Amino acid sequence: MKLSTLLLGCTAAAALCAGISSGASAGAPPPQDFHGFNHIVVIYEENHSFDNLYGAWDQIEGQSVNGLSNATSDKTTQVRQDGTAYGCLLQQDVNLTSPPLSGDCVDNTGSVGITSHFVNSPFQIDDYIPASATTCPAPGQFAANGILNGQGLPGGCTRDIVHRFYSEQYQIDGGKQDHYTTGSDASGLTQGHYNTQLLPIYQYLHSAGAPHYVIADNFFQGAFGGSFLNHQWLVAAAPPFFAGAAHDGSANDLHSILDSNNMATATPLYSPTGTVKDSQLTQMCGASNGLACGDYAVNTSQPTYQPFSPGTPSFKQVQPLTNPTIGDRLTQAGIRWAWYSGGWSNADGEVGAPGWTNGTYTDHSCKDPNALATAVWPNCPDKDFQFHHQPFNYYASMAPGTKMRKQHLRDEAEFLQRAAAGTLLPVSFIKPLGEENEHPGYASEAQGSSHLVDLVKAIANGKDGKNTLIIVTYDEFGGQWDHVPPPGNKGGPRGPHDQWGPGTRIAAMVISPKFTHSGVDHAEHDTTSILTTIEHKFGLAPLGTRDATVSDMGNAVRIGNHGVTN
Repeated sequence: MKLSTLLLGCTAAAALCAGISSGASAGAPPPQDFHGFNHIVVIYEENHSFDNLYGAWDQIEGQSVNGLSNATSDKTTQVRQDGTAYGCLLQQDVNLTSPPLSGDCVDNTGSVGITSHFVNSPFQIDDYIPASATTCPAPGQFAANGILNGQGLPGGCTRDIVHRFYSEQYQIDGGKQDHYTTGSDASGLTQGHYNTQLLPIYQYLHSAGAPHYVIADNFFQGAFGGSFLNHQWLVAAAPPFFAGAAHDGSANDLHSILDSNNMATATPLYSPTGTVKDSQLTQMCGASNGLACGDYAVNTSQPTYQPFSPGTPSFKQVQPLTNPTIGDRLTQAGIRWAWYSGGWSNADGEVGAPGWTNGTYTDHSCKDPNALATAVWPNCPDKDFQFHHQPFNYYASMAPGTKMRKQHLRDEAEFLQRAAAGTLLPVSFIKPLGEENEHPGYASEAQGSSHLVDLVKAIANGKDGKNTLIIVTYDEFGGQWDHVPPPGNKGGPRGPHDQWGPGTRIAAMVISPKFTHSGVDHAEHDTTSILTTIEHKFGLAPLGTRDATVSDMGNAVRIGNHGVTN
């Protein structure tokens, strides 16, 4: 039976079935691919498709990366709601509109007239918004369409782009990859990409003394949509069940409503064909569209436990989850691990712990100037702390006051101390703070990539570097186009898939000072491949059907150890 079928039968009383796990061994292969690696470090960045960030990586030791040069016109051309091709790309970012750019491209053939600087084709963002551009917001500042160059902070930030569960499935369009622009609130920005070879991480990895690396150019986000859901798939390989969901159509009913095209919202270039509602939960079951349904939180939702976004009403908070996580598996096996988050000590009120930058027990003050104005001591989250990026905080086993929480939810500052001291745990997850995680809208790509370099250097140059496997990837596509269809779609690679995903291809690589070669891994992977790698390394049972069947990162490791493999 398919995972999607199993999940549709879950009820509030059987929420554990979202994990689909017996806890028994699944006969994982021997961990020979990971022999000699005593530590696995997962660096989980934010919101970039493969083509958007790594599309111009070109070749590595004679191996070609499947990037922008392989994108044929049938996958690059974006089409309207009615299927006709745009002549120009409508833009919403204030630095890409016309004016200030010239309006050389005019298209009045559709219902929305377009005057733009951009034809209907991928374009390089840094040609118009370089890393030196002063277009970044101050911490906590929101600008829907970005900040005009000269009015913000340096870093070359763009506006954010919508990335929602049902919208992405519309954008993928069965593998045609041609509805990204129509389905986006940022319109043509979906077709933007960076000059890969100017990225700090690219330049570092090609500098003298840098460790070898392997690019995974067939790696997809685990679930459709955004950061919240994909963080859950990273730790649990399952969608979170929303207990007690209302089904009455009231304001408290958080189910999404789809139109005849399976869209849940309007965009500047999309007009719904009926009633729509783009909300936290899946659609209610009963529709004949074959998409995921039921009481599952798929779009950004807040936890019950602090820290959560101040002012979130209780009916919108996910009740503590009880399905198993990779943390549970590791703890049961006696394997030490931690989730290290930038800004965690401040947000969780860990007074005096590594990373704490606020007041003492004497003055009870959120003294850090970057603390949220609404913060109440000792919970003093940074203005760009992302509450929904803390997946373990949604689980009952990690409730405030528990030993599990104290041991395993830690601050990024502590990880850096461990890397320097040579006391890395066997498994570490790193989640950078908002302004350092590369997320469009509130983070600079160049500055976020520089922070990534700092993390990799800290590991590689630390006392445990030689026996550490570093996995770098992004939670999801951030609304940005990619030319390779995901598994389960026409033209996509063979690989496990279900009603939850995988979604768009995302940037991913493995790095280790132990490697003797750099290269390209063309094997199909998704976010749950990280779980599978950890499970195979330590002999753990899988959490669900996806991580039980997807490929681990062993092929990438073989390439790093031996060069090109068949």
